[in-house]
Amino acid sequence: MATTELTARHMGMVSCHTCHLLCTPPDIQERQLACCPRCGSTLHGRKPNSLARCLALVIAASVLMFPAQMLPITITSALGHTQSDTILSGVIYFIHSGMWPIALVIFIASVFVPFCKILILILLMLSVQFRWRWNPRDRTRLYRITELVGRWSMVDVYVVTILVALVKLGAVASIDAGPGAAFFAAVVILTMYAAEYFDPRLIWDVMEETDE
Repeated sequence: MATTELTARHMGMVSCHTCHLLCTPPDIQERQLACCPRCGSTLHGRKPNSLARCLALVIAASVLMFPAQMLPITITSALGHTQSDTILSGVIYFIHSGMWPIALVIFIASVFVPFCKILILILLMLSVQFRWRWNPRDRTRLYRITELVGRWSMVDVYVVTILVALVKLGAVASIDAGPGAAFFAAVVILTMYAAEYFDPRLIWDVMEETDE
């Protein structure tokens, strides 16, 4: 059954990816370099190679997730004693210290959210690839939430940066960023770009098709 709703695509209109202006470029299917009249960005009916780019970034983020979680994110030196902490060991330390709120924030922002974001992006790509018709509105909302909260995973990197800058007491105490911090920052950045490259309008394209 064909959809009865009139969409912007049926009217020959396209949304700018940069400023979200709804434009009516002439012959958008033929003019691949049509530009937005407001911001000058190149217009596309759908983001070019959306799934391929998103998949490549998700794979890279998944590979880097293992060293990000297993390698030390901070190296603390105090009175000649050196201690290395991963993200999870830091969470465990705060739990044992009775600081449950801090442990919960770090766990959610640095462990739960990155893993969930990767899994959700994989689910969304599979739904587009296999042309699922299951709840497109809910899948779109799930994408919007994922896109919004993903950047908050950087809270652990911000904490490490602040500690490295503040705790410099010479031979008494110092905190340095471990190799895990670089891997974790790379994971967050890659997942942010993956969410940016994914085009949620692909979820709705199958709903506009006519069942034969």
